[in-house]
Amino acid sequence: MIKEYKRKEDKLDKSARKAEIKRLRDFLVNEPQKIQAAKLPVVVLVEGWDCAGKGNLIRSLICELDPRFYSVKSFERTPESAERYPFLKKFFDVLPENGKFLFMDTGWMEDVVGKHLRREITAQEYKRRVESCNTFERQLRDNGYVVVKLFLHISRDEQLKRITDLKEDRDTQWRVSGDDLWQQQEYDKFLSTYDDFMEATDDVAPWHVLDGEGRSRALYDALKAITDTVEAAVEAGRCEGQPTGKKFPLLGGPSQKDADLSAAISEEDYKAELKRLQKKLGKLHNQIYRKRIPVVICYEGWDAAGKGGNIRRLTYPLDPRGFDVIPIASPTPGEKNRHFLWRFWTKLPRSGHIAIFDRTWYGRVMVERIEGFCSENDWKRAYGEINEFERELTDWGTVVLKFWIHIDPDTQLERFTARQNTPEKQWKITDEDWRNRDKWPQYEKAVEDMLQKTSTEYAPWHIIESVDKKYARIRTLQITTEALEKAVEDNVVRGIKARKSKKKDEED
Repeated sequence: MIKEYKRKEDKLDKSARKAEIKRLRDFLVNEPQKIQAAKLPVVVLVEGWDCAGKGNLIRSLICELDPRFYSVKSFERTPESAERYPFLKKFFDVLPENGKFLFMDTGWMEDVVGKHLRREITAQEYKRRVESCNTFERQLRDNGYVVVKLFLHISRDEQLKRITDLKEDRDTQWRVSGDDLWQQQEYDKFLSTYDDFMEATDDVAPWHVLDGEGRSRALYDALKAITDTVEAAVEAGRCEGQPTGKKFPLLGGPSQKDADLSAAISEEDYKAELKRLQKKLGKLHNQIYRKRIPVVICYEGWDAAGKGGNIRRLTYPLDPRGFDVIPIASPTPGEKNRHFLWRFWTKLPRSGHIAIFDRTWYGRVMVERIEGFCSENDWKRAYGEINEFERELTDWGTVVLKFWIHIDPDTQLERFTARQNTPEKQWKITDEDWRNRDKWPQYEKAVEDMLQKTSTEYAPWHIIESVDKKYARIRTLQITTEALEKAVEDNVVRGIKARKSKKKDEED
């Protein structure tokens, strides 16, 4: 990839290249109208050597674009020890809406390679993150995104010359960092790792290596890569990917048919267990905060199954500074115009905190499937994308708990009627609830598919029988406290293994 890169003979003279740059710029200036009509979001990733001119290149690319149609994002180098979210989150956060450009001054490549070479992550984690980058790019493509990846290449001698020139000028000395000097010193090591990364991530969105030693030539090549890719995407239309067929460690259940809806608890036992479990949960909250263990708790279930009351009992003993309850409603226009998981990536808890989702990303394979809000390809593909999302969370160390709050149709009707006949509870019942009730068989089938296709070893589903709401509350508290206890124990073991692995990497 980079190792084999050789400067090609320049077939354009200065005036011809200038004319071509103007032609390509004019084409790019007119593209926003076309990509908006095609509902194509475009991500331009600009990676490359320190001092190669990435900022100048981006400035030249956007100088004549309408600022309403693009954004530019750059990312500071953050040590792994200071990261509080999964490494892909910051890249999901900035994804553009349909019809807009995003230009990124470095991104997932520099993040992964830099931390690997600084020994901030193990060799095993480096390989996992490379695979995560492939998954990320594939999900973007399958959800309609156009991804253009550019690498600005300069030789070791050229990099040294630019660093020296910057250091000799008092006004530009500040631009040379310790990282720049270190990369220059370890140029060959960076070259080998950059090359390895690009070879491993070239399938979904190919890399374009640019000659960074000539600004106009780099600009021409960048404009050509972007316009060719975007023009082809506009002509082909928005991509709608198929299910990947990727295998996941599925548990083959649970099933609604096996739920015991007669499960109940006495008032006396309920009060005693509620007090005991809430006290235990409060202590565990302090421990997961201290050990920086993130927790994501997902609530799905039938309308009127008792999710709200269940969540209240779960959050009662928690420090309010350490958790958020996130109610999920219909997506806003901005959310509809992005990857369907975007609005959930942006709401993830930082390490040591708890996020409780009242409705979740599973709306894609239930409401959106049944109501026709997405295509059949979209919801069928979503099972795998959701499993990948949850895998990314658990690999980061997140405890993912998923509760399906379950009742039968008769119980739902009884609760709907009670709500409608009680003035202070009438706000809880809507015409949509009644419409959804008429589609109970369709939802039942969708829920069963969801449970079978997304209950994994790392993020299993728990069916919580909720005809007796008090029993349901105790059951979720039991499962939650057990999972957090295990997470605290595993955290200690994982820390020991990580230290051993890091030591081995250093020795190698």
